[in-house]
Amino acid sequence: MRPALSDYQHLASGKVREIYRIDDEHLLFVASDRISAYDHILDSEIPDKGRILTAMSVFFFDHLLRTAGVPNHLAGPPDDERIPADVLGRALVVRRLEMLPVECVARGYLTGSGLIDYEQSGTVCGIALPPGLGEASKFDEPLFTPATKAEIGEHDENISFAKVIELVGADLANQLRDRTLQTYTVGADHALSKGIIIADTKFEFGVDKDGTVVLADEVFTPDSSRYWRADSYQPGVVQNSFDKQFVRNWLTGPASGWDRHGETPPPALPDEIVAATRDRYIEAYERISGLKFDDWIGA
Repeated sequence: MRPALSDYQHLASGKVREIYRIDDEHLLFVASDRISAYDHILDSEIPDKGRILTAMSVFFFDHLLRTAGVPNHLAGPPDDERIPADVLGRALVVRRLEMLPVECVARGYLTGSGLIDYEQSGTVCGIALPPGLGEASKFDEPLFTPATKAEIGEHDENISFAKVIELVGADLANQLRDRTLQTYTVGADHALSKGIIIADTKFEFGVDKDGTVVLADEVFTPDSSRYWRADSYQPGVVQNSFDKQFVRNWLTGPASGWDRHGETPPPALPDEIVAATRDRYIEAYERISGLKFDDWIGA
């Protein structure tokens, strides 16, 4: 018989995930249908979003481990008997790690906060870039552009590699950079073979009791990555995306009436934006994994 969620101690709430203690060595990660943008958790939820994020992470954890030997924090299958029935399909049993205080961002293309940095200084996280780049320009090699981990309601801030060394030491900083770029390259190459560009993504890493750097939280989800259609990619313009950028674009467009820099929280999403976001997340999962979302646990 499966346990009830109330059998576990609730430890923390994130923008999307709830974390519970199973025992001294294991946690339960539960992905909700909440969606956040511009440091706000929106009133609207995206149906099935938690299950999509979980399915995508499971696919990539397995792919990265098999093809590149990237260790991850999974401690059981997605139907593990320790997962309560009411969160099956959106929850994972994971190992407890000492999490590192760095958002490990990999960028293959110039966009988002990286573009803002570049336009202001000609650099991204202290990395000098050639002149003449613009929206969606492709880098010759992917960049490691770390950021701080902000509290809910605060904004992650891009930092230099020197700051990463200051935070975790030179050895761990070099491991984080190398593992981030390796993981991004493997995942982005797979996605591109399925017709999707992963423009950038962010990873979280922890250290296990043996001192191994381990990939944790989520990986290559539409929440943590920018997905673009490869067949319509065009430098210099905002790309057609499968990811949360679709919601950001609506919030900052004229239809929402919302001032991103004001004091008012963002409005609820219209039903058609909610439905279109769900459809895009599912399409990204199905194209990248080659699997049907309807076959995922809890369908």
